[in-house]
Amino acid sequence: MDSRKILSVKHVGLNHVTRPDSVCVSQLRGTFPPTINGNYNFSFFPPFLPSSLSLTLFRGRQYMKMDIDELLGRNRPVSIPTKSAIYVWGYNQSGQTGRNGKERQLRIPKQLKPELFGCTAGANSRWLDIACGREHTAAVASDGSLFTWGANDFGQLGDGTEERRKHPKKVKQLQTEVVKSVSCGAHCTAAIAEPRENDGSVSTRRLWIWGQNQGSNFPRLFWGAFTPNTIIRQVSCGAVHVMALSDDGLLQAWGYNEYGQLGRGFTCEGLQGARIINAYAKFLDDAPELVKITQVSCGEYHTAAISEKGEVYTWGLGNMGQLGHCSLQSGEKELLPRRVVALDGIFIKDIACGGVHTCAVTQKGALYAWGGGRSGQLGLGPDTGFFSCNANESESFLRNIPALVVPTSVQLITCGHSHTLISTRDGRIHGWGYNSYGQASNEKSTYAWYPSPLDWCVGEVRKLAAGGGHSAVLTDACSLKELCEFRLADSVNLKNASEIEDIASRTGSDALARLCERLRQHVLEGDDCEYEDDETTSYRK
Repeated sequence: MDSRKILSVKHVGLNHVTRPDSVCVSQLRGTFPPTINGNYNFSFFPPFLPSSLSLTLFRGRQYMKMDIDELLGRNRPVSIPTKSAIYVWGYNQSGQTGRNGKERQLRIPKQLKPELFGCTAGANSRWLDIACGREHTAAVASDGSLFTWGANDFGQLGDGTEERRKHPKKVKQLQTEVVKSVSCGAHCTAAIAEPRENDGSVSTRRLWIWGQNQGSNFPRLFWGAFTPNTIIRQVSCGAVHVMALSDDGLLQAWGYNEYGQLGRGFTCEGLQGARIINAYAKFLDDAPELVKITQVSCGEYHTAAISEKGEVYTWGLGNMGQLGHCSLQSGEKELLPRRVVALDGIFIKDIACGGVHTCAVTQKGALYAWGGGRSGQLGLGPDTGFFSCNANESESFLRNIPALVVPTSVQLITCGHSHTLISTRDGRIHGWGYNSYGQASNEKSTYAWYPSPLDWCVGEVRKLAAGGGHSAVLTDACSLKELCEFRLADSVNLKNASEIEDIASRTGSDALARLCERLRQHVLEGDDCEYEDDETTSYRK
C-alpha cells in the first residue's frame, strides 16, 4: 500500500473571509494505514510560512483520524520528528551569539538558521545540549556532533587555533565520538562522549577536555584519577577549575585551588592534577565521610554538589555568601565540602553556580538563592537591609543563607556570571541580574532586580545556558501547533508582526503573540533588532 497521500488543505488566515481559527490551516483529515509511515505535504498561504512544510507522521498499529483544528487548539502531542531551535542573545563582542555582524549586543534574537551549521544536524535533527562560557558557546546535535563558536583566545573552541569565530563550526576531532553533553568554563570546554564504534572494551561515556589549563587546543581524552573503564555522568567547568562526576557518584577535581575550590582540605598555589574527593563534612562535629553525589556545578571560585539524598554541599571561596553558610571554617573559604544546613529537610533536585552566587531548585519546584547580589542576580530586590545574616555586613549586597525566590513551578535553572535564568511549568523563561546587554530581561535596564519574563522564544524549553554576558536556550516543537509556531516565528518581521500577533492570539499561541508584541515595542523604543524584513537577517546596527 502506498504510504504517500495528498491531503486536502483549506487555509484560513489573513485576507480570507473566514474568521482565522488556526495558525495556518483550518481542516486536515486523513486515515492512516496501520504500521506504516505517511509523508504529507502541507501548503500554506504566504506570508506566514514557506511554500510547503514536510512532516512525517506515525500512528503505530491503529487507524487514526485527525482534525488539525483539534491538534492546534488543544496542543496535543503528535508522533512527528521534533524540530529544535537555538536562541542566543546578549553580549556579542566575540561572536558568541553566532552572528557574523559587527553588533556588540543582541537583545531580541531569531532562531539560529540551520544553514549556519552547514549540515543536516542543524536542519533536521534535534539539539540536545548547549553551554555558554565567558564569551564562547557550544551546542550538541542529536547525531552526536559538537559545534562551537565565539572567543578562542585559549583554544576553547577546540579547532587547534586561537582565532575567534563568529559562526558555529563542528569540532572535527570529535567526529569519531557521539557527544552527549557539553560544559563551558570561562576559557575552556569539556564534553562527555561515546565512541561511535565500540567493541565493549572501552567506557561508554568518556571525558574530553580542551582550552585554558587543559593541556591542548584540541579535544583530548582525559581520565585523571578515574580508571579508563569509568563511566562519566557529568562535567562542570568553573573559571579555573573543573569537576567530573562518575556514574557511581564519585567526584574528581583539577585546576587551581587557591580558594579551596577543589575540596581537598587545604589551599595551594599553581595548577593541580586530578584527585577524587572522598571527605564531605556532613556534620561539623563528626569526621568527614564519603557521600554519593548526583550533580555538581562550578562557580567562578566555588563549587556546589547534590547528594543522592537531595542534600547540598558547597566549598571554595565564600566571601560573598555563595556557600550558604553563616560562618566559614577558614576565613573566607571552606576547604572541604560542607553541607548547607539551612536546606535540611528540603530535597534539592537541581543546582547552579554563578560568579559569586548559587541557586537551587527543590523537588517541588521552589527556587532558593544565596551569595552576592550586587547585580541583582539573587532576584531578591535592590534593598540591602536583609541581605546579610551578619549585622556588621548590613551594607553588603550578599545573602549568607538560602532565601526563597520563586515558591513553585520552576523546572530549569542556569546561572551566568552575574545573571540567572529559569524556565517554569507554563513554558515561560524568566531572568534577573546584570542586564546591560539584554541577557537577563526584556527591560532596558542595567540591573533586573526581580524575576522578569523573556518573550522571544517559542516551543518547549529543553535547556538553558548562561555565560559572562550572553544567554542561550534550546526549544523543541513537540506538537503540530508548536511546529507551525516555529515556522511563523522564523518568518515574522516588522511588517507582518501585528497581523501574526492577531492570529497567534486567536489560536492560543501565547509565546508567538508575546514575541510579536515585544518586537513591535522594541522598534517603537527606537532599537534595532534582527527581525528586519522578509528576505534577510541582516541588522541595521
